[in-house]
Amino acid sequence: MSELHPVQLEIYRNLFASIAEEMGTVLKRTAYSPNIKERRDYSCAVFDGSGAVIAMGDHMPVHLGSMPLSVEAAMKAFKAQPGDVVILNDPFAGGTHLPDITLVAPVFSPSQKSGEPIFYVASRAHHSDVGGMSPGSMPLSQEIFQEGIRIPPLKLYASGRLNRSLLKLLLFNVRTPTEREGDLAAQVGALKVGEKRLVEMVERNGAKEVLLYIDGLHRYAERTMRLLIDQIPDGTFEAEDFLDDGGLIDQRKGEPVAIRVSIHVNGERMRIDFSRSDAQVKGCLNAVYAITLSAVYYVLRCLAPKEIPLSAGLIRSIEVKALEGTVVNARFPAGTAGGNVETSQRLVDVLLKALSTALPDRIPAASSGTMNNLSIGGVHPETGQPFSYYETIGGGMGAGPDKPGDSGIHTHMTNSLNTPIEALERYFPIRIREYRIRRGSGGRGKPRGGDGIVRTLEILSECQMTILSERREMAPYGLDGGGSGKPGVNILTPPRGRKKRIGGKARLALGRGDILTVETPGGGGWGRVR
Repeated sequence: MSELHPVQLEIYRNLFASIAEEMGTVLKRTAYSPNIKERRDYSCAVFDGSGAVIAMGDHMPVHLGSMPLSVEAAMKAFKAQPGDVVILNDPFAGGTHLPDITLVAPVFSPSQKSGEPIFYVASRAHHSDVGGMSPGSMPLSQEIFQEGIRIPPLKLYASGRLNRSLLKLLLFNVRTPTEREGDLAAQVGALKVGEKRLVEMVERNGAKEVLLYIDGLHRYAERTMRLLIDQIPDGTFEAEDFLDDGGLIDQRKGEPVAIRVSIHVNGERMRIDFSRSDAQVKGCLNAVYAITLSAVYYVLRCLAPKEIPLSAGLIRSIEVKALEGTVVNARFPAGTAGGNVETSQRLVDVLLKALSTALPDRIPAASSGTMNNLSIGGVHPETGQPFSYYETIGGGMGAGPDKPGDSGIHTHMTNSLNTPIEALERYFPIRIREYRIRRGSGGRGKPRGGDGIVRTLEILSECQMTILSERREMAPYGLDGGGSGKPGVNILTPPRGRKKRIGGKARLALGRGDILTVETPGGGGWGRVR
């Protein structure tokens, strides 16, 4: 690092981060669907010419740690040409779950006439419908074929020319083609802004200097992470936690699904082993390896200082093992819709639980541990057009050793917002009847866990509803004697009938006047109350 000036290194760290952030701003402002422009369910990142991440926006943790595998898949599929844009969503070919569509574009140096790109840029967005058996494309599936259209790495743009046949094929297989086309165009716009800013950087500073400082950022991140690991006591730290069930399509209570981890620390190196986790399940809660890597990346980012470059160097000293065929590294054709949103949360819970024995004064209790995925779709009675509504609902944050958990917040692998009431009621035949903090749902503790949310929706049209939620049976744990957070509850009230619980996972036909209430889990408490 002696050949690099530390001030200039920090300038480059912020330059690359600002480019990723600006890409996200463009995507948010130009997107068509409420899920992206209101909830901010998207992520953008910048990569070097080898596909190693340089910088990420402050977007969705579940996206960012897994995006390098999407870039790798695009690089393997095609020799990059200026003007190319590769599209993919296949969880078994670089993606995570089908609604997350990723676009990848190469960036060439202004002086290049041929050769390899100097950068790649990528944008990923959760599309609120990609076909499949249920509106919203978050079904209680038993195989990936039920979840929507699978897109292997394909060129959406080749040398700057749109592949209209491919786009037409994609739009023919979704319920809301206008939304999908608008959101894809916004993703392309984000890539173009990223490309423009990177080219300007190279023109201003020269490719040699830029590449030198990229390598410096990778090495600095690796060195910082090694020092952090060296501060953790040597040894093996183990934990297990459970999914309520495997996400079966029927509403019977299933068997809990174990996720187990062993974290081995030896000096400056760490090995994270999920081999003893349960086999992949028949339902939709299977995570692919990219999701497991993403959870590890997120937890390490939480431990690292804020000023550390969020680059590939962070995980160079980390080995992650997850046996193929388990719920944390599923084989084709497993259902994966819920692995990205629910199993990812449990992966974080179990990693933090294991680390709490090594770093008891730094690790918080479990947060709500679910994204509370809600999808509603049908035909809008006013427009006669199909609609598809999807959102995740926040919950309680786990308390830490020295502060209580926040209430009514998206935690860990999600960094999105709840859909604003005004936007939801404007776009969809739904009325919000209640939206408040679920008082008393956080676990007791010296610092108390954060409270969850109560969100009640009145349905104004015939539609199909799918709810995919966790922590309805297995409560978020407390630490150091702190109490567990309250599990969540889902309740359906017909127009002329009694309230009834519908379980954590349900697919139902709803009609006008039906009322759905989602009460989300609270976070665990920290420390025994004396």
